[in-house]
Amino acid sequence: MLKIAYHPIYKHSLPERHRFPMLKYELLPKQLLHEGTCTAENFFEPEIPNDKYIVAVHEPEYFYDLLNLKISSRDARKIGFPLTEDLIERERIIADGTIQACRFAIENGIAMNIAGGTHHAYTDHGEAFCMLNDQAIGARYLQAHQLAKKILIVDLDVHQGNGTAEIFGNDASVFTFSMHGSGNYPFKKERSDLDIPLAKNTDDTTYLSLLKQTLPRLISEEKPDFIFYLAGVDIIGSDKLGTLALSIEGCKERDAFVLETCHRSQIPVQCSMGGGYSPAIKTIVEAHANTYRLAQQIYF
Repeated sequence: MLKIAYHPIYKHSLPERHRFPMLKYELLPKQLLHEGTCTAENFFEPEIPNDKYIVAVHEPEYFYDLLNLKISSRDARKIGFPLTEDLIERERIIADGTIQACRFAIENGIAMNIAGGTHHAYTDHGEAFCMLNDQAIGARYLQAHQLAKKILIVDLDVHQGNGTAEIFGNDASVFTFSMHGSGNYPFKKERSDLDIPLAKNTDDTTYLSLLKQTLPRLISEEKPDFIFYLAGVDIIGSDKLGTLALSIEGCKERDAFVLETCHRSQIPVQCSMGGGYSPAIKTIVEAHANTYRLAQQIYF
């Protein structure tokens, strides 16, 4: 069965007209239930994880400053959310969603987190709506429990996974692959193990051709025993914070190729949703829902 991490805290209250589309975290599970892609049994509710899994990735001083709301105003501005106890609790629960999804992925081949993909969180600070790097935390959890040795992170959000690249910059056991808009935030990129920067208005054909040339080769060369997939839908042409020009169908084909490749390779995959900032919330929800529909079709 497809297991999906979801908690009501994922939809956090923000000031009116805030540009982050928090509503998608409430609408996406409702859509999946409404259309019959999922039932209530598919969803599980994550909790607060043990701090040790977080400080295995993040500097303890940074993490405990977050917990105690002692982050400087300058650093808080980089994060982009008003910092509250509820927000930090939300971040910790999202991280646990990814941790628990890792275990379900090993059991079932795949598991999802309705939120997550917080790839701009560094070891010692947060940026761009990201405070705790959920997939990095999941990777360290797997290694600590000897559930995986070599890990591949496939980051297909429109923004480079700069925090993830920094966290694993000197670690050969985790290979970081980011395919992103060259002109997008972050404007000062980190160095992933493999970066593919894409020109403005890159279309379906060019994007998919590059991905299909790259991912099977990476799996063959790196031989991972676990894959994290960050399935950002901000690659769509309508996205307010993106520079690429993919269609919703192109985004769906991307997800199909990644999941089919993981399934064919018999490598467990954990999926976090990442970004999506199209003006119409229905566009964001539809693009994310495609990822779940494909997971059901390919794996179950």
